Amino acid sequence: MDLFDVLNMIGGLALFLFGMDVMGKALEKQAGGRLKIILEKLTSSPIKGLLLGAGVTAVIQSSSATTVMVVGFVNSGLMELHQAIGVIMGANIGTTMTAWLISLTAIESSNFFLQLLKPSSFSPVLAAIGVCCLMFSKQQKKHNIGTILLGFAVLMTGMEIMTNAVEPLADMPAFTNLFLLFTNPILGVIAGAVLTAAIQSSSASVGILQALSQTGAITYNNAIPIIMGQNIGTCITAILASVGTGKNAKRAAVVHFYFNLIGTIVFLVLFYVLRAIFDFAFLDDPLNAANIAVIHTLFNVLATSILLPFTKLLEKLACVTVRDDKEDKEFSMLDDRLMVTPSVAVYQSRQVAETMAKLAKETLYDGMHCLDDYDEKLMEKVEANEDKIDVYEDKLGTYLVRLSAKDLNEEDSNEVSRLLHCIGDFERIGDHALNLKEAAQEMRDKKIEFSPEGKEELDVMAAAVREILDMAVEVFINNDVRLAAEVEPLEQVIDTMQNALKSKHVERLKRGECTTELGFVFSDITTNYERVADHCSNIAICIIEMAKDSMSLHEYLNDLKESHNEYFEDRVQAYTEKYAIR
Repeated sequence: MDLFDVLNMIGGLALFLFGMDVMGKALEKQAGGRLKIILEKLTSSPIKGLLLGAGVTAVIQSSSATTVMVVGFVNSGLMELHQAIGVIMGANIGTTMTAWLISLTAIESSNFFLQLLKPSSFSPVLAAIGVCCLMFSKQQKKHNIGTILLGFAVLMTGMEIMTNAVEPLADMPAFTNLFLLFTNPILGVIAGAVLTAAIQSSSASVGILQALSQTGAITYNNAIPIIMGQNIGTCITAILASVGTGKNAKRAAVVHFYFNLIGTIVFLVLFYVLRAIFDFAFLDDPLNAANIAVIHTLFNVLATSILLPFTKLLEKLACVTVRDDKEDKEFSMLDDRLMVTPSVAVYQSRQVAETMAKLAKETLYDGMHCLDDYDEKLMEKVEANEDKIDVYEDKLGTYLVRLSAKDLNEEDSNEVSRLLHCIGDFERIGDHALNLKEAAQEMRDKKIEFSPEGKEELDVMAAAVREILDMAVEVFINNDVRLAAEVEPLEQVIDTMQNALKSKHVERLKRGECTTELGFVFSDITTNYERVADHCSNIAICIIEMAKDSMSLHEYLNDLKESHNEYFEDRVQAYTEKYAIR
């Protein structure tokens, strides 16, 4: 084998991989929308999921694409984990179709009709049709079909080039001795897994093995462990796709890995036990592309047959591997199955919302504490909790929107509306906590601090914010209309206080008692305090207006402030005196 043979082999491999990639993506693009609908709806049983996964993968010629799609569906909540397991098993069977197509390259016969079955005979025709579709049509559908045909033609051309290039290897002792290493099944499995993980396609790695088989140097003894390893290596794509997803999506990727790993162990144990009992003389015989396709198919069908009855055990194994954390347990209360009884679902939503409210309050207090006493661990806690509050709003908000479409009674409908209005305010309070933490970080990094007078003013405003937040959370949890009336007077006092603090700070700047840099930080802190009070006001007014069967927030505020309400004005005066700035 000379340099030109090596270059031909590399070129053939490149064309083969490129053709497979182009064809697979075009097939998925052409049928993707319909396939997604089918995958979402027709997985009510493991058997249906199995058939579906096999059919979809046979169409798009990629088990990796199918499993990645499944991971996405599980992550988005469109598919449950137990539904995904059958589809993943079926994908392993469907991917064997590629090996059978590639095995057609090994057909050797002078019969005209058999010759027509060889890809080298019909690939040029498919390529010509594909080019015509791309060049002479503006329809997207025909462009996709043309790309599919060209991708297949390039794939088969690469296979032919690769096969012809490796033929001289048959006469090289070093090459044939290399495959003696793979008589050790563990080394063979590792080699197959590493190759497949590197190119992220079991179909492609099986194709490469089929090309090498044309040298006659590969025996059944070498090939069987390698093929087993190829099934394990293909799991890397789904595992990579699960990075950054939810727990169930990660579990779907883990199920794919365990299915292939357990299948490989079972297959190899059975095979070598039978080999010890019976004399399999054929193991030292060379095999061809069709034999590899048979082994690949046999393994996947056998593994699926053995493990299909144990889908629930696979699901449990995945759950043990990827455990629920505290957050997952909290949100497990928002179970779709509860929507069959909407009143129960509303109750559970309320429990989660109350937990969110308490967390928002705790996070803001921690952010305020960072201003007084810099603490790295506390600052990390603020950041982590703010992220968690965002997740609360996203998951709970989505659940409540879906719940609102159910047939709710008036009380439950009002409760859903109340929760939807309030969780946004609690999320924003979490954002302000993070802003306070960042202000503390800035002061620490720049080594600046407020004057005693400025710090005292901020402490007074912080005390007022703590009181209004305490009231707002209690109002929300207890649905306390009486206490809600106390919130708006204090919010008005905090508004007035912010303006007064800004004026006092400007005076200090003029006297040279403070810096412009500190002025920006001071303004940021007071603005965040004032906005927290605004959100507390929103929560309280929501409770009041829900009690009055009205959601006209602006109307309520205008009526309250312009009607010279005696109670309101008395409370404003009381809070003004309580939080007076000297």
